[in-house]
Amino acid sequence: MPATPDRPAAFTSVENVTERFADHGYIADRRLATTVFLLTRLDKPVLLEGPAGVGKTELAKTLAAATGRRLLRLQCYEGQDESRALYEWDYGKQLLYTQMLRDKIGDLTADAPDLASAVQRIEEEDSVFFSDRFLAPRPLLDAVRGEEPAVLLIDEVDRADEALEAVLLECLAEYQVSVPEIGTYAAKIPPYVVLTSNNTRDLSAALKRRCLHLFLDYPDAERELEILRSKDTGLPEAAARHLVEVVRGLRELELRKNPSISETVDWARTLAVLGVGELDPGVLADTANVVLKYERDLHRALDVLPRLVDPNRVLPEPDHHHDGHGRHHDGHGHHPHQPGGHHHGHRDAPHEQPDEADGRALRAAMDRQGRHDEGYYGAPGSGPTRRPEPGAGQGARAFAAIARRRTD
Repeated sequence: MPATPDRPAAFTSVENVTERFADHGYIADRRLATTVFLLTRLDKPVLLEGPAGVGKTELAKTLAAATGRRLLRLQCYEGQDESRALYEWDYGKQLLYTQMLRDKIGDLTADAPDLASAVQRIEEEDSVFFSDRFLAPRPLLDAVRGEEPAVLLIDEVDRADEALEAVLLECLAEYQVSVPEIGTYAAKIPPYVVLTSNNTRDLSAALKRRCLHLFLDYPDAERELEILRSKDTGLPEAAARHLVEVVRGLRELELRKNPSISETVDWARTLAVLGVGELDPGVLADTANVVLKYERDLHRALDVLPRLVDPNRVLPEPDHHHDGHGRHHDGHGHHPHQPGGHHHGHRDAPHEQPDEADGRALRAAMDRQGRHDEGYYGAPGSGPTRRPEPGAGQGARAFAAIARRRTD
């Protein structure tokens, strides 16, 4: 197929992949560019695994832009069935045609000697209602059946159920989709297929066997800085370099969600909008919510931001802060050593109710990650937490009191 401005020529080399991706703002290293080049030459899907926000989805978008292909995206989610991925029948259109052709159906069965004969005549015509005219293609079938070259992005395939994963195998292996009522559609122009996974669960060996594999991790400092430059954030060079080092320091903390590359770009743009020319702990603390999306992560980062900005900075001990009354407090005005967070009178003689809940412990338990296991990126800690036993809350006690009054 000849190259046109809308559909550039195929990649000629690994270096050509790097250059054309850079033209679209995607900085690819040698290993990534090699994988993309093999994807286009071997007609094999590629499975991109790695933490969220390292450029997996963006790679598919850039591949479509660099090759002039249309992008088809299948966003996977739990409970998704095959009709949302492959195709479904347009039942509304079928019903409308049935109503419009009611008279014709009557003519078809008018001289039938009995009911069985009438049903048989209608059955012989049912292929009319199960044809391309009433077939509603979804991303997989559209990528295979379409006349235009496509890039098929199957995003976050690890969120889909294993049943849907099995449905993908035929398409990934042979670039075809079988429709029982019609037959098999085979791709005239095989699509470029990119699957992404954040590793929330293990994928089957059958799926991985059909794909090239590439693990994308956070880039090194120089490459991340190069990405910032390519996005034209407006932040001065020295500040951008400093910001990259700060973000890399945050990723070394035990955060529930590490700052992604795209969030680093957002932070740089935020600082540029505020006119920041040189980083200081104050302005970073004021804007840290751009990259830190959990309150626990934010508090943990605020404690170390001064040291990340200036490694030689000497920080005061956190237990030596005082308010105007000479009492120790944390950021919320509570005593750091008293679990309930409330005390009256002298600080050495707190008055606590025997049944008063440990507020700090409760908040820590609620903030503890329970949805993911140790393999989930950015979520260190043990596996799923145990759900609280029913009947232990205030609502349960109130319900029990109402029940007692009704029985009295």
